[in-house]
Amino acid sequence: MKITTRIGMLAAAAASACLTMPAAHAAGEAKNVIFFLGDGMGPATVTASRIYKYGESGKLTMESLKRTARIKTFSNDAQTTDSAPSMAAYMTGVKMNNEVISMSPDTKATAPGTDGNGNKTINNCLPTNGTSVPTLLELAKARGKATGAITTTELTHATPAATYSHICHRDAQYDIAAQAVPGGAGFNTALGDGVDVLMGGGRNHWTPFDATTNKKGRADGRNLLTEFSAKGYAVAATRDQMMQASGNKLIGLFSTTSHLEYEIDRVAGKGEGATQPSLADMTAKAIELLSKNGNGYFLMVEGGRIDHALHGTNAKRALEDTIAFDDAIKRALSMVDLSNTIIVVTADHDHTMTINGYSHRGNPILATATDYKTKKTALAADGLPYTTLVFGNGGTPRKATRDNPSLVDTTANDYLQEVGVNLGSPGAETHGGGDVMLFSTGPGSAPLKGTLDNTKVFGVVKSALGL
Repeated sequence: MKITTRIGMLAAAAASACLTMPAAHAAGEAKNVIFFLGDGMGPATVTASRIYKYGESGKLTMESLKRTARIKTFSNDAQTTDSAPSMAAYMTGVKMNNEVISMSPDTKATAPGTDGNGNKTINNCLPTNGTSVPTLLELAKARGKATGAITTTELTHATPAATYSHICHRDAQYDIAAQAVPGGAGFNTALGDGVDVLMGGGRNHWTPFDATTNKKGRADGRNLLTEFSAKGYAVAATRDQMMQASGNKLIGLFSTTSHLEYEIDRVAGKGEGATQPSLADMTAKAIELLSKNGNGYFLMVEGGRIDHALHGTNAKRALEDTIAFDDAIKRALSMVDLSNTIIVVTADHDHTMTINGYSHRGNPILATATDYKTKKTALAADGLPYTTLVFGNGGTPRKATRDNPSLVDTTANDYLQEVGVNLGSPGAETHGGGDVMLFSTGPGSAPLKGTLDNTKVFGVVKSALGL
């Protein structure tokens, strides 16, 4: 047989096979998407959380998903991004400047002014300062899908805001809130009849100023929750109220003036934690309500306080909130059909926390480091022990002579890890510029592999949903 004839026969056979085999993960095959975002959840945080909860050979739920990718997170103007442009890159496919939310690359971050009560509220974005760019949530809404955004941070914080608003500076949170209210002044009309499910904290951004009861309230006197109610939304302030919601639309604000409590504190009932739902509870409720739409849904779920604990060099709270985030993923997987739902789990940026030393297997991740050969405490050059988890920088003061970490409980809730560079104030630890991980499964997720820019994730999800 001639070689050319043989090649032709093989080609014909291959073509015939392609015609008879169903296309895997065809564009538009997914009906629903759940986009999970662990704010600040860099690779070291994922690893430390796994060891903390399940041991070195264990596995987080997110790590059980079918595909893994590495994501580049730099912003349009910075080597190390903040949450606003990174989440917006996932949602829009566009690189933008730090502090900018879902706007074109030429938008300059113009800090908002303050109202007469000293609250940042005045949007200084001029009409000539960039243009809005469509988000996945808006595109899904335009196709008749139900939409939702839920978070453990303030609902007007950078990550949730990037799904439903467009603004030149993330701090203009009162204006961000106004963009979500159907038919109200400042409403983002690309949201159609509104985002169907919204949950998080920061009720003050949505309710009127009161010198006694709501000092961080809205200076314009609007009660956005009343406006939502008039549009058919159930309004919830507690977990019980959230659980009782049975319609198609819900806004739940579970903290009066700030974020939801850290998971450790929520479980302990500290602050407003006693009445707050877990992220898994919010996720389940959102899926329940959004699933009523026969056309499918888009849902964004943020574990936002991972980031805050890392800024504070408080590793234990960061790990606990990462586990709570992972539990929300587990809950979602128990409720959805992966034949028509694409699940994406990723982070917006890294942090400076690292896992160091040569500890023996089984050494608690929050403990001081050991020598894996002897299992004895490892010592630094100054003769003192050091913890396995440390931060490259942060607000924890560095002393001329280090304290001995073996004399305190490094596994305590409030223990702050040591830092390399002292930045002088609590919560000052910076983001890290390293790549982050992405885990995914479901129809349309096949391209989410290798090393990708965060903007490319937008196109994959958009294609999977046929938007």
